Amino acid sequence: MKKTILSTSVLLTTILLHLSCSQQQSSVDADVDKILSEMTLEQKVGQMAQITLDVIGNGETRHSSNVPFEIDSARIRKALVDYHIGSILNTTNNYALPPEQWNQLISYIQKIAMEETKARIPVIYGIDAIHGATYTDGAIMFPQQISLAATFNTSHAYNTATVSAYETRASGIPWNFSPVLDLGADPRFSRQYEGFGEDPYLVKSMGLAMLAGYEGINDSIGSKYKVASCLKHYLGYSVPFSGKDRTPAYIPDNILREYHLEPFRAAVEAGAESVMINSGIINGVTIHASHDLITKLLKEELKFEGVVVTDWMDIINLHTRDKIAQSHKEAIKLAVNAGIDMSMIPYEYETFCTNLVELVKEGEVKESRIDDAVRRILKLKLKLNLWEHPVTNISDYPEFGSEKSARLAYEAAAEAITLLKNQNSTLPLQKDAKVLVCGPNANSMRSLNGGWSYSWQGEKTERFTSRFNTILEAIQNEIGAQNVKYVPGVSYINEGMYFEDKDDNFSEAIRSAATVDAVILCVGENSYCEKPGDLNDLTLSANQLRLAKELAGTGKPVILVLNEGRPRSIHSIEPDMKAVVQTYLPGNYGGDALADILFGDVNPSGRLPYTYPSYPNSLVTYYHKPSEEQKRAEGAYVYESDYNPQYEFGHGLSYTTFEYSNLKVSNSTFTEKDVLKVTVDVKNTGSRSGKESILLYSSDVYASMTPDVKRLRRFTKINLEPGQSQTVEFEIRAKDLAFVNQYGLWVTEPGDFELMISGLRTNITFKN
Repeated sequence: MKKTILSTSVLLTTILLHLSCSQQQSSVDADVDKILSEMTLEQKVGQMAQITLDVIGNGETRHSSNVPFEIDSARIRKALVDYHIGSILNTTNNYALPPEQWNQLISYIQKIAMEETKARIPVIYGIDAIHGATYTDGAIMFPQQISLAATFNTSHAYNTATVSAYETRASGIPWNFSPVLDLGADPRFSRQYEGFGEDPYLVKSMGLAMLAGYEGINDSIGSKYKVASCLKHYLGYSVPFSGKDRTPAYIPDNILREYHLEPFRAAVEAGAESVMINSGIINGVTIHASHDLITKLLKEELKFEGVVVTDWMDIINLHTRDKIAQSHKEAIKLAVNAGIDMSMIPYEYETFCTNLVELVKEGEVKESRIDDAVRRILKLKLKLNLWEHPVTNISDYPEFGSEKSARLAYEAAAEAITLLKNQNSTLPLQKDAKVLVCGPNANSMRSLNGGWSYSWQGEKTERFTSRFNTILEAIQNEIGAQNVKYVPGVSYINEGMYFEDKDDNFSEAIRSAATVDAVILCVGENSYCEKPGDLNDLTLSANQLRLAKELAGTGKPVILVLNEGRPRSIHSIEPDMKAVVQTYLPGNYGGDALADILFGDVNPSGRLPYTYPSYPNSLVTYYHKPSEEQKRAEGAYVYESDYNPQYEFGHGLSYTTFEYSNLKVSNSTFTEKDVLKVTVDVKNTGSRSGKESILLYSSDVYASMTPDVKRLRRFTKINLEPGQSQTVEFEIRAKDLAFVNQYGLWVTEPGDFELMISGLRTNITFKN
């Protein structure tokens, strides 16, 4: 009886929530219809335009809590009053501001919009707050998304988004261009660190957790502690053929649907409020002009009801870069008819607004398409409660920059950092050890945070982070400055390109190794973002490789610390390293977390969210095809096909050991209606407590299209004390084992499947 009462209660709550949401939806729709009916064509078009802040500003950024950014009164009135601009983005001259200044700035913008325009429609302000409130001084900087993926713990994605939403709203900004759901399957890509790695299920799981943190549950973006999210970058953006940003990709339709679309589909079903479009080209088609991908697939098939926004200048790029439109006007026609709702112009808004009005009057763009776009935009503004609260009050955010939030950032970094190699138990080091710390990433907050940190490229990070610890400073705090010698050996040229480095007391670094017990060599990349982060060679820089080789030649144990946005090839030095630790981009608390791991205060538990390649041309994901992993064969042709990663997806070591046993499935045969329960016992067989990620893979033994070697289907993370055991349970269904066939259909074909956890395997059979 008790179970019945509980079930009825849950059902009643669900019905009430549904009715409440339906009533709210009906009210919002009625309000939108009323506002829209009173708008002129010019006012509607203005709502579809988004401009960058500097268009309405004057002078240099003023970094003072008492002086707001100087907005030019004539420029803002021209934009908002004359052209009815509905959205603004970005920061002042690429510079982070304190929340008080943000509030002053946005209050002024909203005052003009709400009091001096005829339509009295508030502006929606957007920003890239992708690992914390990126452009707000004093906000908590979390690890980048690639680090969150390495935790294999969705709570960290949720916590990151929850704090980011809170602190972005504290700044007066209600719209966040995050999360990134691009599939990080190409390590050459400059934006791999912005996503959750190479596996579709991992990306989807982390993305949904982050979405819940940003938007809350049941359309709660009207809360002053939540923001509207924006899914990036729909669709197939992250795997360009050249590996370079905004260059063409070639993706078969079944691959696009099975691997790239799934995270977006799940997020749309979960209620994501907006989507940003891929800046690139797929199979010769520029996505910003693709009616098939934007309208047919996203809006009609996936039933997305939110706002579709362009990326930076991407309508103009149809004319200037991609050469598919003979004029700006034709480019606007193509994009709007394809389904774009808002154009991130970001500068020449007069041209956009004038041309779009003309296109409607000429019959080239239907006004019904304009009405659809503006209805979506107004709906988003209403759901954000911008009419009632066009800007927030900083006094309502006492937890801004709090120690509690900082602790969450530290814990995420500590769970992300991944121990890749630990020969002869080199780590953890003793706290009385004498160490040499060197390398270009050893004393840099910029490299710990990466791009999108206080500025677009992250080059201004050091101005804002003096209170945090670099890797060097954290190690000094951990074991005492007297036990630490610091000689860079190699340093970045911070005024140059991200990849430029130079000798910096190189010979002294080699000599100093003789005076210590161990060397902690911190290498990787300087900060970068987007197109400026393109590279021509995935191999770690020549200067850093030479430093590693010569330090190893001294005979002292070298611990290689990687601090990088993507996996740089280290095959020439890896055999000489006694230990290898991947920190990814761990944020402001990454140095502290690393020091705690190096000296044993924290047991590492991160796992690789991507395949770490051995060579620049060794770019095969873990879910490759069997033909990419063949043993040497003799015959008419002598051949072999290598799968030779430096480290595999999901790899990560611990200071303790775990034993897996008793992999079981509730039924050996199953149908489409069945729910299979998969259980496995995990025991900590070591001498210290540790966290372990349990990864469940499947393999389709035979299929009508050659199957992947294996695919991640479920994961969880547990903590076990020494000697402690736990039975872990997963549930899977037939649809979880499906693939997209050559006809674009999801199918689970009858036959055998293999389930794998750690080294354990068992077979199951699907029957129609």
